[in-house]
Amino acid sequence: MTERLADISARMDGIGQLGAVVNAMRGIAAARAQQAIGQLPAADSHAATIAAAISRVLAMLPSPPPSAHAANGTALVVFCAEQGFVGAFSEHVLDAIGPDLATASLLAIGTRGLAMLAERGVEPLWSAAMPGHTQGIPRLADHIADAVYARVAAGEIGALDAVFSRRGKDHLVHVQRRRLFPLDPGEFHSSAQSNPPLLTQTPEVLLRELTAEYLHAQLCAIALHAFAAENEARMEAMAMAHGQIDRQLAALRATQRRVRQDEITAEIIELAAGAARG
Repeated sequence: MTERLADISARMDGIGQLGAVVNAMRGIAAARAQQAIGQLPAADSHAATIAAAISRVLAMLPSPPPSAHAANGTALVVFCAEQGFVGAFSEHVLDAIGPDLATASLLAIGTRGLAMLAERGVEPLWSAAMPGHTQGIPRLADHIADAVYARVAAGEIGALDAVFSRRGKDHLVHVQRRRLFPLDPGEFHSSAQSNPPLLTQTPEVLLRELTAEYLHAQLCAIALHAFAAENEARMEAMAMAHGQIDRQLAALRATQRRVRQDEITAEIIELAAGAARG
């Protein structure tokens, strides 16, 4: 029984150490999620400011530019998980794409998502890792935009949609699909202006530059949503793991108490038997 008690104690120590690791991972994920959520208002405000500028420039054009047509097909920039312990996070994103997963050109973000695409026999057109901290998201947006522009120039793609996860007002994570390129002028409310802005370049050139900046701002906001959602999924997975660890420890403590009681009982019986023989 002494050996069994030692085994139980060793197992409890091991599970306790695992619990400490789980708590640390949960704390890191919570800090990263809160950091991303805290930066989202600034990213949304930045995109809204650029959208307002686009609206003012559209009002200066003699006629609104026609909506671009995705003649060369639509590409998808897909934000999956970068690290593990997030449950079915990446599976939900890929499942939401539906039949387009096998036909669309994919720009895959997230190392874990890239591995799952390989398991499904899908090879992306381009891929990149999700940065470990939110400070790296603007640079990631730069890389995505460069990859998109290069393939638009080569005639490989004509439109771009983003597929990503975000937490809704119901506190549940939902997978969304959003058109990023080309912009639909109908989404921007242009109206006559009493004091139009002074320009140092033609409205057409300014509109083209603002469109590129708007795409970058949208990519930053979407990446922040995906970053926060991944870390929130990791928090939930670690909370479930912590609950399971607590249950295992409770069961082991109960077993330890029972084994100790059996050991004490055996010793009392042995002492009583020895006294009777004496």
